[in-house]
Amino acid sequence: MTPTPTPTPTPTATPAAARRGALAPAPATEHRRGGALARMIVSEARLLVRDPAAAFFSLGFPVVLLTVLGLVMPWADDPFSDQDPLLAQITAITGYTPIVLSLAIATIGLSSFPVTVATYRQRGVLRRLSTTPVGPARLLVAQVLVNLAALVVAAALALVSAVVVLDIELPRQPWTVALAFLLAVLSVFGLGALIAARAATTGAANGLGMTAYFVSLFFAGVWLPLPIMPEAVQTVATYLPLGAATQAMTDAWVGAPFPTQQMVVMALWAAVATPVAVRIFRWS
Repeated sequence: MTPTPTPTPTPTATPAAARRGALAPAPATEHRRGGALARMIVSEARLLVRDPAAAFFSLGFPVVLLTVLGLVMPWADDPFSDQDPLLAQITAITGYTPIVLSLAIATIGLSSFPVTVATYRQRGVLRRLSTTPVGPARLLVAQVLVNLAALVVAAALALVSAVVVLDIELPRQPWTVALAFLLAVLSVFGLGALIAARAATTGAANGLGMTAYFVSLFFAGVWLPLPIMPEAVQTVATYLPLGAATQAMTDAWVGAPFPTQQMVVMALWAAVATPVAVRIFRWS
């Protein structure tokens, strides 16, 4: 009778190898997630640069608008407001500069941004992205970061052009203006993210976005400067992202006390609206 061969025992992993095997997937997953966000940012930046209309409204619109207003409008060199001693010290075009910056933020945050995300949803792009490590938060963050960078460049170009061509006064509190500008972008894009998170089609996003856009422009003082509006309108504007942005940047421009209330309002909009948008985000 032939003896049955004894099976060769399978070597077991050493404790060190077992620990390495257990820990390996986590860093790889985190790396993939971080890489997905980076790729999304690069992709969105390329799409922005390759789209002439989007590139113009993101980078060139504030420069053109502010320069045309300063050169064409007869009131450009008049005092911004005779009713306020601080505002009376600056020209109308200087006082209108924060309004133009707010307008630029709203144009991207409430018009272009929601439509872009809704277009992705309508074309099935978001459905495909839902199977990747790119979650709603990363998608929205990528959009905000790319557009924030574009708006910073646009604001810098507009200020340089306005100083050289229109001889506007530089802000007396530049760091406060910069903080107000950053919070304005985050708060307005938070409002835009709520629309982008739910709008099923491009038409729906455009309709909702443009409604929020024109209402925001009114309370930002685009058609009529806030200092000469009724007090009730100014009070309402303080609690809206774009109205608070215009007030905060204008106060910092003329050297008024730090606009605490407006800064808090914008911070709250950013802190509440964006997480809610991530929570209610729909892929299809």
